[in-house]
Amino acid sequence: MGVEDFRLKPARTRIAPSPTGRFHLGNARNALFDYLLARKTGGQFILRFEDTDRNRYVPGSEEEIARVLDWMGITPDESPFHGGQYGPYRQTERRDIYHQHAQILVDKGHAYPCFCSPERLEKMRKEQEAQKLDRVQYDGLCRKIDPDDAARRVANGESHVIRFKMPKEGTTTAHDHLRGDILTENKYMDDYVLLRSNGLPTYHLGAMVDDHEMKITHVLRSAEWLPTFPLHVQIVRAFGWDEPVWVHLSVFLKPSGKGKMSKRDSAAAMKDGYSIFLDDLRSLGYIPEGVLNWIALMGWGVAEDELMTLDQMLERFSIDTLTPSPAAINFQKLDHFNGAHIRLLAIEDLAGRIKPYFTGAGLEVQNDALLKITPLIRERLVTLDDCLAFASFFFKDEVKPNPEDLIAQGLDVRQSAEIAKKVYEILSSLPDISHQIVEPPLRSYVESSGLSANQVFGILRVAVTGQKVSPPLFESMEIIGREKVLQRLKMAIELLEKI
Repeated sequence: MGVEDFRLKPARTRIAPSPTGRFHLGNARNALFDYLLARKTGGQFILRFEDTDRNRYVPGSEEEIARVLDWMGITPDESPFHGGQYGPYRQTERRDIYHQHAQILVDKGHAYPCFCSPERLEKMRKEQEAQKLDRVQYDGLCRKIDPDDAARRVANGESHVIRFKMPKEGTTTAHDHLRGDILTENKYMDDYVLLRSNGLPTYHLGAMVDDHEMKITHVLRSAEWLPTFPLHVQIVRAFGWDEPVWVHLSVFLKPSGKGKMSKRDSAAAMKDGYSIFLDDLRSLGYIPEGVLNWIALMGWGVAEDELMTLDQMLERFSIDTLTPSPAAINFQKLDHFNGAHIRLLAIEDLAGRIKPYFTGAGLEVQNDALLKITPLIRERLVTLDDCLAFASFFFKDEVKPNPEDLIAQGLDVRQSAEIAKKVYEILSSLPDISHQIVEPPLRSYVESSGLSANQVFGILRVAVTGQKVSPPLFESMEIIGREKVLQRLKMAIELLEKI
């Protein structure tokens, strides 16, 4: 079936993370592209867990993955949490299914029981390494056992695994949608283990069986699976199944562009306030719209600065425009997209998103004031938690400026204190502190005094906000209120007089 024919029917896509760690950028991009393809064609997006590695299982990992997908706005149609007609959606709950399929391959002569002990395999590995062979492979000892003898040994309870009987002659042609046909000589492929001695499958069997049983039409996965791609194609063909459309996505490179990005690199990223883990990005104040836009453009052949919402991505998405070229992770681009998407949010929406950062810092927030503050700081925000640096002074009873910051450039302490007193005198004489009332007399004072606006308003800004940089001064004063502004200005005068 051609690619065009596939587009005529709804696509069923999946992500199948292992709950052995954190949900990272690679998982997120796979999930996004899977979601877009499924939605574009009116199909379904599935989440299942490849949880057979019980030694590395991390409690809470499944919940984190589901939580992050919800946060990203790409909730699965089917999963262990959402149900579905093709479950169970955890591999440990599908053990009998893998046994049946492994036996089908054995019966068809495409797989065989292997009784080699771990000690023998380790000895074999060391001998091959000592011979400096190009690759370490299973030597095929149990491949030669008569099938009837092997069946008897299995029936007697002898410990064993099931290995795939890879053809040793000829070649395997595997078709990747982004890379075309990939030709591999079969002699270079190993007889990989399909079913472990504990009865649980390896990825090679589990994923192929699950994709078939769950009617997955497109497999979008990491390029790290390319070395075993011929094996997976051989397994699917051994069962006589139709192959899905295979799409091996581009690898992520470190920000330097040198070497593949790995989970271990996240510690270095965190020092700079970034992370490759989605739950971290959420807690660092990034919004899903910005993160999705950033992720989408790594490995998608559209302009690197293209600003897109999820709906706009859906409108434009095609697996034909994905690219196999490696993509360097650029955290500055993340900041760019996050800030741009913050500025696209409605005021009410943004106010609701930044409120938890204020309350989390122990500040009491009045919603009407927050709605006035939000437009003043929106242009400055890169991440949501930036709101604390720019606007926490609005909700404090008092601010404590650095006394040195109250001294205007080019002036001494006495001159700065005189300016603060004069401004206090002007403000206290006014009927209210609205922007329109306050600005004219203050600007008139600047002009008549021969001082610069930076000197006068700089002292006032630090006195009222406690910081050198703030949202627009007059609008901020109006929101803070007359009583608090005068109180803070008075305290600033006292601080200057004590220097």
